[in-house]
Amino acid sequence: MAQKTIKTQISIDATPEKVWQILTDFDKYPDWNPFILSLTGVMETGQKINIKLADMSFNPTILKFEKNKEMRWIGKLLFKGLFDGEHSFIIEDNKDGTVTFKHEEIFNGLLVGPFSKKLDTQTKQGFEMMNQKLKELAEA
Repeated sequence: MAQKTIKTQISIDATPEKVWQILTDFDKYPDWNPFILSLTGVMETGQKINIKLADMSFNPTILKFEKNKEMRWIGKLLFKGLFDGEHSFIIEDNKDGTVTFKHEEIFNGLLVGPFSKKLDTQTKQGFEMMNQKLKELAEA
């Protein structure tokens, strides 16, 4: 089974609380988020949520939701082992009025190989665009 990891990060001149407030205001995602067009559901560990991207929708399960620090979920395409992804947003407090925002995903499954190029280009670009927009909003 193939595996691929995408890791992005950006420095944001804002507090963890400010970044978290923007990141978890899911109703406003359509207004600013170029990657995740909508996110709905109850954000509690073990709960399923609904996520819409430009080219797909899926219902991942929340693995972690720790205020001002981390949001993590795991999703799958059709069935486990075909194309699974563990997605995370991590806010690291730099203790100087800035944070490092880490946006990562670990992909596993039979279809990871065939989709590897798209993950390296379109998916990574989507992460980076979202990171930049989050930075702009938090620093405004």
